[in-house]
Amino acid sequence: MQEQLLPAQTLAQKLLAKAAGRDQVAVGEILNCRVDLAMFHDSSGPRRLKPMLEELGATIWDKSKVVLVMDHYVPEQDDDSRRIVRIAHDWASEQRLPHVYDSIGICHVVVPQKGHIRPGMFCVGGDSHSPTGGAFGAYMFGIGSTEMLGVMVTGELWVRVPETFRMQWNKRLSAGVTAKDMMLHMVGRFGMNGGRYQAVEFCGSAVQALSMQERMTLSNMTAEMGAQVGLIAPDQTTREWLAATGESAAQHLDLDGWSTDEGAAATTHVFDAATLAPQVAAPHSPANTHPVNEFEQVRVDVAYIGACTGAKLDDLRSGPGFQGRQGGAGCAPDGRARQRAGPEPGRGRRHHERAAPGRRRGVAHRLRRLLGLRRQHPRRRQCDCHHGAQFQGPHGLGVGPGVSGLALYRGRLGAARCDF
Repeated sequence: MQEQLLPAQTLAQKLLAKAAGRDQVAVGEILNCRVDLAMFHDSSGPRRLKPMLEELGATIWDKSKVVLVMDHYVPEQDDDSRRIVRIAHDWASEQRLPHVYDSIGICHVVVPQKGHIRPGMFCVGGDSHSPTGGAFGAYMFGIGSTEMLGVMVTGELWVRVPETFRMQWNKRLSAGVTAKDMMLHMVGRFGMNGGRYQAVEFCGSAVQALSMQERMTLSNMTAEMGAQVGLIAPDQTTREWLAATGESAAQHLDLDGWSTDEGAAATTHVFDAATLAPQVAAPHSPANTHPVNEFEQVRVDVAYIGACTGAKLDDLRSGPGFQGRQGGAGCAPDGRARQRAGPEPGRGRRHHERAAPGRRRGVAHRLRRLLGLRRQHPRRRQCDCHHGAQFQGPHGLGVGPGVSGLALYRGRLGAARCDF
């Protein structure tokens, strides 16, 4: 009898099939998936989960699969933040959670740096930018506190198998153009609901050429496009990154199956990376994105690199502005271990010194820092910000890290073209 071949499957379908204990799944099916990792931070986790678990009289299903990162309200700035952090500390101690990281960086960077994410995993996070884990070939997305409560008790979550939108970037990016520019271009083209809470998969030679940190930016910002997950098929770059972070089994990981099969049902959009210019998101939405040359005469007084999308070491190294101009620069770096790597040879010390004061700052502090930069320059209207979202408030213009540094260095956005 001839063996029946399985139908072609997308990467998203394969990941969900594994989580559901199935050989194959179809778009539209509702699955009950086993959770390999549940991540939350001081804002989304203990202060909300503790009273609900106590009311149910329930316990955590598997503490070894839970990661708590203190990154939003540290260091404590007022009574409210002190209360939130104290609840998190006390609850983590009561529960004897084995994976707690306090004030060492942004959760989306700390979790993979500490070896908690690997290809093939099904993960959830208590934060909207949790799709960052998709850069490693894991199915990871953000959920609310009620859903997280269910995960804490059962270790399972139902998921509807999504359609897949493949974003195929051919050729290579020009010098000075980054993954942030790619994402701003896509959000500008498709809008903030363009992902329709489906699966976005990034592929093509330009994506394969990106570093892991740049891939994390792509996956992270699928939240701004309204997608559930942002996936990238793992490859040798993934393997080498995991090995460098201490994953002892990285060289033996089987990566071959974690990719979309030829002929799998998906909607593909093709882009030419070589023609992409640096992008600028104008107020008050990431979808209000245009090429940098449309902002030729816009003056840049303040530049900020940080929050969930930026401030990885690659971001901090990408522009000269934080070395060459005094005053309006603010940084909120990611994990402390990465900052110990120091500035890139030839970059000088000023870049790293500017970054150092923010290394223990939380997300809430980072936003206060950005507001503070605006207040320090009351007559300066333009803030150049490497933040994931560009909503009404203090954010100003949203750009990639290279544009941010170069624009600050030269004093206007129009000078930040591909001429590094």
